[in-house]
Amino acid sequence: MQKKKFLRDSVYGDIKLGEFEVKVMDMPQFQRLRRIKQLGLINLIYPGANHTRFEHCIGTMHLASKLARELNLDKDEIELVKISGLIHDIGHGPFSHVSEGVLSFPHEDLTKYVIEKTSMHDLLSERFDTKEIGKIVNGKGHLGPIISGELDVDRMDYLLRDSHNTGVAYGVIDYERIISNLKLQDGLVLDIKGVQAAEGALVSRYFMYPSVYQHHTTRIVNSMFRRALKREIDGKKLDEKDIYKYDDSDIISMFRQSDDEIVRDIINRLDVRNIPKRVKTIRLDNFKYPEKLYKIDQKALRKAESEIAEDYGIDRNYVFINIAEYPRFDEMKTQVSVDNKLYPLSKISNIIGALSKARFNIPDVSIYVPLEYKDKFDKIKINHYLDLPEIDREKFHGIHYDQIKLF
Repeated sequence: MQKKKFLRDSVYGDIKLGEFEVKVMDMPQFQRLRRIKQLGLINLIYPGANHTRFEHCIGTMHLASKLARELNLDKDEIELVKISGLIHDIGHGPFSHVSEGVLSFPHEDLTKYVIEKTSMHDLLSERFDTKEIGKIVNGKGHLGPIISGELDVDRMDYLLRDSHNTGVAYGVIDYERIISNLKLQDGLVLDIKGVQAAEGALVSRYFMYPSVYQHHTTRIVNSMFRRALKREIDGKKLDEKDIYKYDDSDIISMFRQSDDEIVRDIINRLDVRNIPKRVKTIRLDNFKYPEKLYKIDQKALRKAESEIAEDYGIDRNYVFINIAEYPRFDEMKTQVSVDNKLYPLSKISNIIGALSKARFNIPDVSIYVPLEYKDKFDKIKINHYLDLPEIDREKFHGIHYDQIKLF
């Protein structure tokens, strides 16, 4: 009989762990996740945001187990889904998605490497096909949507956990209701009875986006960290393919001891929270076709930063142009079962339909410079340096109407 252990989780209470799951958690590759903050540098904005990928992976495993049982999967499939949820983020680099923004490949590639090419493979292969785990982690195959899909357990856990630890109440979702109304067909399909809970989850993420994930201060501290990390990678001080070996403190120590003066100054500014300020911002809902802004590549942004620095007489390493991440909200594509027919959630729910249009009223493009230079930028115009989409003078009323429909 398999021995059971319990872990006390801050979100779900007691979580049962099987003997093999404990063995996986005790591996050094998994223990590293204790030292990787789930939300990167967001504790500079929300002091309580010190939870880790370790906690999130255990929470994802817990929800994966609940959903797998609800779907009436067989015992072997349940165990496979649970272990996939447990290690789905094992390839994350330091500060989670912050470092990923610099890499030339996604963290899922590193997760695949860890489970197939390191000592973790030796343990996992005692019970599982690691290639099958890799497929599930990447959302592929019959079971993949449970871990990585439109309405997956990964997303459910991070909304609950991030809300709990930041103190931002928007992320509270009725995950039990969602899980009890999902079935596995060609992907996860939501029963019509679960639509209200799914609406709540999507509205929650809509508000977590500007409040936490793309808060204007979050974006600049992430930009600072990424600039320092890229300089270390470009300077051959760090091989990006080895990023899965490092934790947060490793990278901070590397920055502090760097022979690159800019890197040392950036980490010092982060240490004392001397953060650049926004001197100009344009919300994306000002543009007729806001999606076009995401076609501006990094090379064009860096060129614009250099031109601004030259025009205003400051070091180009301290000018940051940031475009908020694309508000993707893939949950809108979730298929809903109504009288044995499938419809996208955005077609079933007026709230989701309104969100699809209103999501661009939150993100923006902004210029940040150090506080000591802020007064020099009173009259700067972003369109002098970037080829921006056409301004839509009539759009406000339509967006305002869509917001009214939300409430």
